[in-house]
Amino acid sequence: MKIAEIREMSTTDLVERIETEVANYQQMILNHSISPLDNPAQIRQLRRTIARMKTVLRERELNNK
Repeated sequence: MKIAEIREMSTTDLVERIETEVANYQQMILNHSISPLDNPAQIRQLRRTIARMKTVLRERELNNK
């Protein structure tokens, strides 16, 4: 997900999406430990997407104060 797409999302949508993506990330890690994924680079992409979303959320928190 691109940073421009993340910035267009509302704050409530962003929080919900972060929760969903974190759950997907944890499930992906579990699945990878049991049997290797076809594309283990997906784990890194998902982790970075979560970080981008959290960064945008934190920017919004700081701007509102």
